[in-house]
Amino acid sequence: MGSVTGAVLKTLLLLSTPNWNRVLAGNSYNCDDPLVSTLSQASFSSSSELSSSHGPGFARLNRRDGAGGWSPLVSNKYQWLQIDLGERMEITAVATQGGYGSSNWVTSYLLMFSDSGRNWKQYRQEDSIWGFVGNANADSVVYYRLQPSIKARFLRFIPLEWNPKGRIGMRIEVFGCAYRSEVVDLDGKSCLLYRFDQKSLSPIKDVISLKFKTMQSDGILLHREGQNGDHITLELRRGKLFLLINSGDAKPPSARAPVRLTLGSLLDDQHWHSVLIQRLGTQVNFTVDGHRRRFRAQGEFSSLHLDYEISFGGIPAPGKPVSFPHKHFHGCLENLFYDGVDIIDLAKRQDPQMIVMGNVSFSCSQPQSVPVTFLSPRSYLALPGSFGEDEISATFQFRTWNKAGLLLFTELQLVSGGLLLFLNDGKLKLHLYHPGKLPSDITAGVGLNDGQWHSVSLSAKRNYLSVVVDGQVASASPSQGPEQIYSGGIFYFGGCPDSSFGSKCKSPLGGFQGCMRLISIRHEVVDLISLQPGALGNFSDLQIDSCGITDRCLPNYCEHGGECSQSWDTFHCNCANTGYRGATCHNSIYEQSCEAYKHKGNTSGFYYIDADGSGPLEPFLLYCNMTETAWTIIQHNGSGVTRVRNTNPENPYTGFFEYVASMEQLQATINRAEHCEQELTYYCKKSRLVSKEDGAPLSWWVGRTNETQTYWGGSLPDPQKCTCGLEGNCVDSQYYCNCDADRNEWTNDTGFLSYKEHLPVTRIVITDTGRPHSEAAYKLGPLLCRGDKLFWNSASFNTEASYLHFPTFHGELSADVSFFFKTTASSGVFLENLGITDFIRIELRSPAVVTFSFDVGNGPFEISVQSPTHFSDNQWHHVRVERNMKEASVRVDQLSPKTQPAPADGHVLLQLNSQLFVEISAYFGSGSSVIYNFQENYSLSKNSSSHAASFHGDTRLSRETIKFSFRTTRTPSLLLYLSSFYKEYLSVILAKNGSLQIRYKLNRYQEPDVVNFDFKNMADGQLHHVKINREEAVVFVEIDESMRRQVHLASGTELSAVRSLVLGRIIEHSDVDQETALAGAQGFLGCLSAVQVSHVAPLKAALQPSRPAPITVSGHVTESSCVAQAGTDATSRERTHSFADHSGTRDDREPLTKTIKSDSAVIGGLIAVVIFILLCIAAIAVRIYQQKRLYKRNEAKRRDRLFVTPWTIACQASLTLTISWSLPKFISVASVMPSSHLLL
Repeated sequence: MGSVTGAVLKTLLLLSTPNWNRVLAGNSYNCDDPLVSTLSQASFSSSSELSSSHGPGFARLNRRDGAGGWSPLVSNKYQWLQIDLGERMEITAVATQGGYGSSNWVTSYLLMFSDSGRNWKQYRQEDSIWGFVGNANADSVVYYRLQPSIKARFLRFIPLEWNPKGRIGMRIEVFGCAYRSEVVDLDGKSCLLYRFDQKSLSPIKDVISLKFKTMQSDGILLHREGQNGDHITLELRRGKLFLLINSGDAKPPSARAPVRLTLGSLLDDQHWHSVLIQRLGTQVNFTVDGHRRRFRAQGEFSSLHLDYEISFGGIPAPGKPVSFPHKHFHGCLENLFYDGVDIIDLAKRQDPQMIVMGNVSFSCSQPQSVPVTFLSPRSYLALPGSFGEDEISATFQFRTWNKAGLLLFTELQLVSGGLLLFLNDGKLKLHLYHPGKLPSDITAGVGLNDGQWHSVSLSAKRNYLSVVVDGQVASASPSQGPEQIYSGGIFYFGGCPDSSFGSKCKSPLGGFQGCMRLISIRHEVVDLISLQPGALGNFSDLQIDSCGITDRCLPNYCEHGGECSQSWDTFHCNCANTGYRGATCHNSIYEQSCEAYKHKGNTSGFYYIDADGSGPLEPFLLYCNMTETAWTIIQHNGSGVTRVRNTNPENPYTGFFEYVASMEQLQATINRAEHCEQELTYYCKKSRLVSKEDGAPLSWWVGRTNETQTYWGGSLPDPQKCTCGLEGNCVDSQYYCNCDADRNEWTNDTGFLSYKEHLPVTRIVITDTGRPHSEAAYKLGPLLCRGDKLFWNSASFNTEASYLHFPTFHGELSADVSFFFKTTASSGVFLENLGITDFIRIELRSPAVVTFSFDVGNGPFEISVQSPTHFSDNQWHHVRVERNMKEASVRVDQLSPKTQPAPADGHVLLQLNSQLFVEISAYFGSGSSVIYNFQENYSLSKNSSSHAASFHGDTRLSRETIKFSFRTTRTPSLLLYLSSFYKEYLSVILAKNGSLQIRYKLNRYQEPDVVNFDFKNMADGQLHHVKINREEAVVFVEIDESMRRQVHLASGTELSAVRSLVLGRIIEHSDVDQETALAGAQGFLGCLSAVQVSHVAPLKAALQPSRPAPITVSGHVTESSCVAQAGTDATSRERTHSFADHSGTRDDREPLTKTIKSDSAVIGGLIAVVIFILLCIAAIAVRIYQQKRLYKRNEAKRRDRLFVTPWTIACQASLTLTISWSLPKFISVASVMPSSHLLL
């Protein structure tokens, strides 16, 4: 019967939540069974209940038992709902509802998990604390996929926010499957020793995987050693994991220092952590909790001489000296595998290959320490003590990142003084004060804000004070206070209550943020669990039975070697001596080329160049020669003439060239340059470059492609030819090189190598100096580059329908954009890129305001720079935008930058998926419509735990920003209609008289609010701009940047359960007012442009060739230009350029707009292209002829030509620009501004 009931419940769940993706991508097993529906009543518990019919046992999803869900006695942030799954399970998803048929629902909550029902851990996503968005009504289901999944027995839901017109109310379901594991518990003195058959081992491959949990900060997890000190060790030190690889035979001696890879932090939290070590040949991968470090062994490290045994939990090593201090592991290991062998299973079966040393058990014990988290500077814990005692004593442990904060305060009886224990600059200070006496101070410890647990013992008796920190007696000194100290009765830990409570507690350096545990007062341990029902003491802003400390420097988001430090709420980057600046050391302080320095007015000299800007390459020093052209000069170690004798093909000579920059830096510099060259001279006396007998090369050079090159001059590779061969003036006309004449006198072949893909020269090989009187010499000049093809890119935008589009902008954690622009337009979009909910946008908001707006999942943010003068002055302006983990910033010209700090505990990844381009315009024919379904957007978001859709069926919309432009001559017309599932809506229409009306109906039972603009007939065939911004009941409207109005709505403050956005005709039946219905039936005939509802751009989605699922287009909707005058072909005015990522598929490279279909335009374009190509061919022929003459005329003056700009073929550059445009990683630009220019 039970199985039948479970099956029915599961079917009902699936029916009630359509379109759920039941299989997690990448999982080969089904782990989505409902786990709560079959639990007994005893499996549910809560902090409190409103009544017996509101108990936690009624909290099953879609059930109506009792009062239809759980509600606590009091709605506050200390309430929780808990379920016991009976055993550890793998949990892959959660779902929530409100109380059935009520006004009780939770709008956001935290999810905690635990193995034992104690020591809870908060579920996190993206390495940041993450609260779940809850419900917007009582009955709809909000479902979240958990990535990664949770392995736990207990789950706890903690409401953070709830319906302000009701109270907390929840119904829940949890999805997952059984979790099976093998566990061993080690007591800090025991270990496992595995001895294996050497034949079973792979000589090049090792894989070790395990999970562990412990409360101890130090201990050996695994160790394998051999002769001469060789060993591999995985060790926990101060809560971090160290993988140590030591080769005792490493040579040279400097290599004896062991390889040390460090990962993880705060791993002594008594929660499970996963470890994976993979060795394949010389490559080592080390992974802890999903964070990975890679290492490639060099020399002797690639072949360690190790014994055929490995220990887990300690180092038994009988008779073998251990070269470093160590401590056995005290905690639990789970699913321990070595090259596929289940080590714990072997130990349980007492396999002969396993030796168990000491006392071990095959179940994991659960220490019952109860930590508390002081979440904010306002947190405090007040505990009662004994009043009037002649001794004050307290002990506790704490961990924090903050340098300062109150740890403990207690009043003294009989005198108006007190005893304070606080952190100051990472040191512990004990301060005793009372009026009329000198205070007594004791300072103890140093660096106590390191995130580690520290123990403190405080004692004050008679006139003596003492404090012990981490077992070290810091001081015991006579007090200058009263002869006798008496306790005042209340101990305040972590902070002080508000003064209105009448407390005399003092906190001179603010409250403590961190964790405490093992609190004792007068040698009696405080039961912190009893705090929860209010049976003991008082508190504020505490999280009980959980330590919520996080390491904000893991991973380290400080770039380019910046040093990370942190406090409880944030992290800081020290960029000193890195060559970079900014909140995360992202921006280089150096220019990217000599051309950029020249543009700033710098003269010739040595400069640091950062060729990839904010990329991973370091800056390097070179010389910039600022002539009419800025020349970059990069030296190497072989600039002099080098003579070579006594070589032959069996005994060749190889000369190597090392540059002042790495090959990656050189490549980046060469790629940016317009032209690069390097002079190579081969001096010869009876030393040939090519064999007469078979034409095989006898000498050659190698460039950065590591390929053999046999040409010795020119911009195009022509094998076995020298400059004289190209010019026809070799000393012997039979050969293409002077040296191939094989004369017994000195001659040379000199040429400038200018084929960029082969530069720079990295080595030269000479094999023909072994014959009598045979000798050679060579000289390689510095690498010379000029120009910066990425600095002077520009594009013009002549209509509002002009735009560029690029591949998706990738800047998940940090990114920067910079460009120049000039315009006469008052507003327009420079750049935009969208994801499902994330987006970035840079725009000219008004003539004097540049705005950067973005959303990474925490809601939209805007930063604006306002200028005292207009940017629309047709002068060049420089925009620089950066977004990183710490903040977002925008700077224009030399104006003060504006910044927006990132939320301390929010989403951090910027996830975009569309091409980067700007809004376009569309022509709507009679009866046509575009429908954007937000409910479909919600379906997509249900399988992404990191992002909830901005609009979906369960979200209340209390604010929105709407922008669009339109041109029409028809009335009535529907411009825009935003609907909900609850018969609420927003409509923007043109009435019969041509007036613009904005109609808000935010309450289904009331008539809509109407904002009417009747100052003119707006169906006049002219382009009009509309901006609507609503914050709850306040609406601000701007028409054509001149008419502005602010109104207050009476119908409500929220648009609930948003359904769809309609442009044009309303096709489906809708319950709307008569004016909206009339306009909706008529639709819209004309042009709509730049439509945006918050971050949603419906026209952009509608006109993509691969139209996304939420979009439905009916009737004749085509791309057009709203700026075209009446009677003209709007599409003929459009300008589109695509700069797609050619590494993708053909579909990825297709432009997002339809091509112009006018026959005359196509024919004219073809004729222009043919003429252009013929001119290019002629120019190239002239170029080749002039090049030969140039070589003849300037042979003797080649060295003087270093800084003369070579003539370039304009048509070649133009063709390159037309076909493809190479852009740096972080520079992407687009615009919709008329008569505007962008310098990329």
